[in-house]
Amino acid sequence: MRDTILSVVIIVNVLCGVLVYFMPQMGTYILLTIASAVTLLAIYDAFIQKKHSLMRAFPIVARLRWVFEEEREKIQQYFIEDDLNGRPINREKRSIVYQRAKEQIETLPFGTQHDVYAKGYEFVKHSIFPKDHHQIKGERVVIGSDKCSQKYNASIINISAMSFGSLSKNAIMALNQGAKMGNFAHNTGEGGISPYHLQGGDLIFQIGTGYFGAGKSVNGKRVFDAEIFKENALRSEVKMIEIKFSQGAKPGHGGILPAKKNTEEIAEIRAVEPYTRVDSPPAHDAFSNFDEMIAFIQQVRELSEGKPVGIKFCVGDNDEIETMIKTFAEANNYPDFIAVDGGEGGTGSAPLEFSNYIGTPLLEGLSFVNKMLKKYGLKEQVKIIASGKAIDAFDVVKYLALGADAIGMARSFMLSLGCIQARECNLDTCPVGVATQEKDLVKALVVEYKNVRVKNYHNKTISAVKEVVAAMGKESITEVEPKHIFRRNKAGDITSLDNIYYAEDTVLAS
Repeated sequence: MRDTILSVVIIVNVLCGVLVYFMPQMGTYILLTIASAVTLLAIYDAFIQKKHSLMRAFPIVARLRWVFEEEREKIQQYFIEDDLNGRPINREKRSIVYQRAKEQIETLPFGTQHDVYAKGYEFVKHSIFPKDHHQIKGERVVIGSDKCSQKYNASIINISAMSFGSLSKNAIMALNQGAKMGNFAHNTGEGGISPYHLQGGDLIFQIGTGYFGAGKSVNGKRVFDAEIFKENALRSEVKMIEIKFSQGAKPGHGGILPAKKNTEEIAEIRAVEPYTRVDSPPAHDAFSNFDEMIAFIQQVRELSEGKPVGIKFCVGDNDEIETMIKTFAEANNYPDFIAVDGGEGGTGSAPLEFSNYIGTPLLEGLSFVNKMLKKYGLKEQVKIIASGKAIDAFDVVKYLALGADAIGMARSFMLSLGCIQARECNLDTCPVGVATQEKDLVKALVVEYKNVRVKNYHNKTISAVKEVVAAMGKESITEVEPKHIFRRNKAGDITSLDNIYYAEDTVLAS
C-alpha cells in the first residue's frame, strides 16, 4: 500500500510538471507547488519519520485519521447521535436550554421520543384539579441557620461553582450580569473573586483546598489566611461562603488548572506562578477532623460577620458522612447549608478514573444526606443545595422532591452562554469562548448578548418548574415530595422515589 500511495503521488507530481511545461500559468504553478509539497510529505512519512508506524505504512492517507479523530466529537454530535443518546448531555436537553436562553419556541411536536415503558423512565402524576401556575409559590428559599445573622433569600436555581481560569473572563462577566438581572446567585468556584465576578450579581464565595482568594503559599504549601479571606468575604456582593471539600468530577482529588489556561492575570489572582499547572491539594490544611472542621466553619462565619457558611462535597463513605452530621448535632454547631455534588458532575479537567468511577451519584448522595439531617434533627437548620447535571424543570422538581432546598447548575448555564459541548474545556480551545483563555476565542463571546440569555434560561426554567408543580395540583414548590415522582423498574413496575430512596428497608452501601 505504501508503494502504491507513493507511486500515485509521484505520478500526480509529474503530471503537474508536464502541465506547467505546456501551460505556464499561475494556476498550474500553484498545482505543481501543492503536488510537490504532498510528494515531499509522503516521502517524509514513509522513510524519514519513525514515530508513527501507520504513517510509514500509509503515507499521507494515515494523516486523515488524526483529522477525523480531532473532529470526532463534532461529527458524532451533528451527524450520528439522535435527540436522546448524546453524552453527557443529550441533544433534547441541550436544545431546551438554547430555546429558553434565546426565548425561542420550546414546545415539542408529535409526542415524546422517550420509551415510556423502558426501565428507568421517570415521571410525575398530575392532578385532575391543577392549579394556576402564576400563583405557585416557593421559588425562593431563605438560607441561614440559627447560627447565622445575615440570612440570604436565594433563588431555588443558582449558578454552580465555575472559576475564572476554568471559564473565560467574558463567560464570568456574562454569568454574573445575568445573575444580577435574574436576581439569583453565582458561585465563584475555587479560583477566587476576580474583577469579572464583580458585575453586581450576588456571589457565593467558594473556599477550596488551594485557598485562592482566602490564603497564601507558605513554604510551598497553601494555607488559609484570615485577613485575605476577610477582605473578600466582607464584599457586599458576597452573600454566602462555601467551603469545598470535594467536587463531583474528581472527589478526593483537588482542582486542576491546566498550565495553558493559567495566564498571568489568573496567576496573579490566585497568587501562583503563571503558565504552570495548578493542582489544589486533595484535603484542607486548616482542619483534619470533625471538631477542627466545626471550629473552622465558626471562624469563617465570624470573619464574614455572620454570612451563611456552607460545605460542599460529593458523598463518599456513608459512615463518615453520618459521623460528621452527628458531630454537628452533638456540638450544636453546624453549617448553614450543605451543597451535595453528584459523581456525574463536572465542568473542567478531571482524571478519567475520578470522573467515571469515584463518587456517589447525586440521587443516592442527596437522599442520604437528607435522611441524615432528619435523623439528627438538623433539617430545619441546614439547607441542601443539590448539583448534578440538572437541566430542565423535571430535573429541578425531582431533586427538590428528594430533599434539596435549592439547585446549583453549571453545565446548563454554560449551554445558555452558547456552549456546544465540544468537550475541549481542558484544552483551552473552546470554540465559543466559554472555557478558554485564548484571547481571540474569548472575544467571540459577546457579554451584552449572552448575559440576557443567562437570565432568560433561569427565569424560564423557574416558570417551567411552576407549571409542573401546578399540574401536580400543588400550591407551592415546597410541597413536592419523593412520593410524587415515579420510576419504572426493570420488571416494568412503577414505584415512587419515596419507596426507592426512603423506604425503611432501603440500605445504602457504606
